[in-house]
Amino acid sequence: MDITKEMLDEMGVTALILDVDNTLTTHNNPEPDPKVRGWLAEMHSLGIRLVILSNNSKRRIQPFADSLGLGFVFFAMKPLPFGYARAVRELKTPKYHVAIVGDQIFTDILGARLYGAKAILTEPFMPETGPLFRLKRRAEQFILRKYRGKPGKMEDKA
Repeated sequence: MDITKEMLDEMGVTALILDVDNTLTTHNNPEPDPKVRGWLAEMHSLGIRLVILSNNSKRRIQPFADSLGLGFVFFAMKPLPFGYARAVRELKTPKYHVAIVGDQIFTDILGARLYGAKAILTEPFMPETGPLFRLKRRAEQFILRKYRGKPGKMEDKA
């Protein structure tokens, strides 16, 4: 991940809410990418608070979060703001110091905006093959072309 402490300092961020699938690992993979594991350790060592937020079940997310030593919120119902509020409570950090990190505009980023938090859009690990995902990714590309370069609309891709 290209999210640095300097970037977070500029944003006034001391805590991150992290999506799992296609952000920290590929879909349904029980293990994070080794580079992601290293980045998480670095963020933790720098004092950045971390929590996982996912629309997936507890059965899917708990072993993943436990392997990283992170708290988690499952069945978040993103983009609705309820799961984001639970994650912020878990972090014990005011939401204006929190950024949401995810790979999807219509769940992760939209949810962050609806909740009133900062957002960082990442590149997905792998292109999804399902027709719904391909349609969503095309719509996301349209939105990115419209908003890229407009300050205050969306953070740069990490």
